[in-house]
Amino acid sequence: MSEYLPLEVREGIEKARQAALRKKNRLRVHAGDQVFPVLRFWSRGFALDAADAPHLRGLVDIYDGSRHLYQALIVASLEENGEISFEFKRSTPALDRAPLDFVRDDKAPVALLPFFGGLHLPGRARRH
Repeated sequence: MSEYLPLEVREGIEKARQAALRKKNRLRVHAGDQVFPVLRFWSRGFALDAADAPHLRGLVDIYDGSRHLYQALIVASLEENGEISFEFKRSTPALDRAPLDFVRDDKAPVALLPFFGGLHLPGRARRH
């Protein structure tokens, strides 16, 4: 059916489709000081608008609004239909705390209470 439409109409439809993708998706790619809206996202990569984004390569951060989702090492793989596709070489979920290098016991205390020398604790002998 698209073969029967004039070229200008097909280009207009494609621009409208890309604008709708930009509005609908909150995902953003941060590369240094530059920010690019993500058009499509899948488990092994994502696509950006070819007109706005350069051929990125290297370390980028992926955000959903203000929430940091991933830190990824990427390479540009394919450009077609006005989109540049990027593939992940490595994608690491962003954490809100440092990763542990040991197993934390579920019954471990969450805090230590300070000892105040003047208090008498029941069941303990008092020193004089």
